[in-house]
Amino acid sequence: MLRIHFTEVDLARVRVAGEPDPMWEVLSCLHRLQSRGGRGQFAAWHRAVRADLHTAGLARPVREVLFALYPLGPYLPDFLTPAESEDGLGAGLDGVLRLPGREILTELQLLRRFHTLPPWAPRLAQQDERRELTELISRFHAVAVAPFVERMDSGIVAHRGLLARVLLADGVEGLLSNLGPRVRWRRPVLEVDYRTDRDLHLQGRGLRLVPTYFSWGTPVALANPDLPPTLSYPLPLGRPTVPEEALPGDAVPLRALLGCTRARVLRCVADGLTTGELAQVVGVSLSAASRHTTVLRDAGLTTSQQVGPMVVHTLTPLGAALLRRAVPQGFGSG
Repeated sequence: MLRIHFTEVDLARVRVAGEPDPMWEVLSCLHRLQSRGGRGQFAAWHRAVRADLHTAGLARPVREVLFALYPLGPYLPDFLTPAESEDGLGAGLDGVLRLPGREILTELQLLRRFHTLPPWAPRLAQQDERRELTELISRFHAVAVAPFVERMDSGIVAHRGLLARVLLADGVEGLLSNLGPRVRWRRPVLEVDYRTDRDLHLQGRGLRLVPTYFSWGTPVALANPDLPPTLSYPLPLGRPTVPEEALPGDAVPLRALLGCTRARVLRCVADGLTTGELAQVVGVSLSAASRHTTVLRDAGLTTSQQVGPMVVHTLTPLGAALLRRAVPQGFGSG
């Protein structure tokens, strides 16, 4: 278990990432390719990325280089998820390049305790070798992450909307209590199901929370307690179980697919609404609004989360993808 110890100052310095962090998503994607965890939920992604990596000539370097540096296990090198990646992939890769070689070697020695490293690994202390690594990470990102950014964005925006509701209703401690089933807030400690047993004392530095679309199972924190405290955790929204290709084509209006009223419900919950708010906005009874949200939730298009005394409905990534594909018509009254 990971125990993250908060002070009052730390509670005021909790931040939630506003968009996908590319380096954490790269890590999560590489773990999805090496594990059966989440295989059913990401089946369409898995098939597409495997084929695209082969077409791009990346299958072998990903297997021989990236799998060696991003293994499944109790330790992951911190230099692969630098704080700079908060500002985008380019900034994150620059952060990898700027690190002193001795820090790279120290982290590789730690990794060697758990996994056998290839003979070339120590050469990553050299700039030229590390530059080749960052180029490979960039190419992998272009195949495995970049094509899915819109879907990732919609999931994280919906999650942040729910957390904002929680924050208004129950404060930061309520927010910390709603990060998924593997995270529990027991004041003043955030308990996280983890691969190893450790304590992290924030000491006034706060905590950056990184909801990660392709993550599955156990959250991940930086190993070095001196680095800016960061916790990456699986996006706790309903995952699309329907392959992307099963969505209707661009020419299908939502009203034809769902009916006029239910199409309006789907579009309105994009902003995150309670059942009562939804009934008012759509112009239906409370029972009808509840019935429509149940149907959409059962179809995997929306998700519902308890926020204090309220239940807030919002889109899943699949629901957001359906809205993007639909012709924007048919949302009048009816």
